[in-house]
Amino acid sequence: MTDRGVLITLAAAVLAALAAACLVGSTPLGLDRVLSALAGGASAGDRVVVWEIRLPRAVAALVVGAALGTSGAALQGLLRNPLAEPGVLGVSATAALGATFVIYYGLANTQAFALPLAAIAGALAATALLTVAAVRVGSVVTLILVGVGLSSFAGALMALLMNLAPHPFSLSDMLNWMLGTVANRSFDDLVPPAPFLLAGLAILFAGRRGLSALTLGEEGAAAVGVDLPRTRRLVVVGAGLATGAAVAIAGAIGFVGIVAPHLVRPLVNHDPARTLVPSALLAGLLLVLADIGVRVAPTDTELKLGVVAALLGAPVFVWIAARRRTSSG
Repeated sequence: MTDRGVLITLAAAVLAALAAACLVGSTPLGLDRVLSALAGGASAGDRVVVWEIRLPRAVAALVVGAALGTSGAALQGLLRNPLAEPGVLGVSATAALGATFVIYYGLANTQAFALPLAAIAGALAATALLTVAAVRVGSVVTLILVGVGLSSFAGALMALLMNLAPHPFSLSDMLNWMLGTVANRSFDDLVPPAPFLLAGLAILFAGRRGLSALTLGEEGAAAVGVDLPRTRRLVVVGAGLATGAAVAIAGAIGFVGIVAPHLVRPLVNHDPARTLVPSALLAGLLLVLADIGVRVAPTDTELKLGVVAALLGAPVFVWIAARRRTSSG
């Protein structure tokens, strides 16, 4: 299948998933009622369900997945490591720490941009640290351990903030950001992180040529005229902005950024640059489908999207790691 065929297929699947998200729920709606609601007709109740509940939630899952999928693909290309991903490397956890920090101090309720800025600052700091570690240690195992350490430290600080939470409402908000969810999201919730998300994606795409050249190794990339420091800066800043914005919308959601690039990589001849867009579409598709499953699951309380993503993605991560060790051994 050509690159265009891959993109058309994934885009069609995304549109179908968004349509399914509007149709399926505790009260299923027929296609005619959904189309009428989207066009501004139907009953007021149907319009509320589609425009204010189901569609914003599905779009939020799609946007978050696209940001994490693109960031994961770019980090994997930069580090030349199929196990690199914002969640695995601790970037999502540090971004969630920044978000919980402003929630704890009540800044999220008074300043619209406080939460996305704090999440992005945490993601940028973690990504920069990981890039420095990757350059200095040159070991995949050590890099993963650094990421695990970052996640553990961020998790410990978040647990401390939760332990000191002044009231149950802030505790609930912090727990949502730790576990990850797009429940109760509206289109208004997407506005503050949107500039950072778009800037991050644009920066990542600006560095895609360097990612392709890195398949030749750092010396080979330098030999064909690639500015490696510039490529690292672009990926670090782009992944930090995109991941931080995703966390500002939905909290910490892991593993989707490693699964999507791994699945699309064989379809684009293992070219990191050509992996970015398909990874964004597939990761968004996976999160939309996962959120549909969360909504229709027969549980007393709704599962968190981040929990479901981890349950599905962690086995895939182990499988990828096992295959990598077998092939290298």
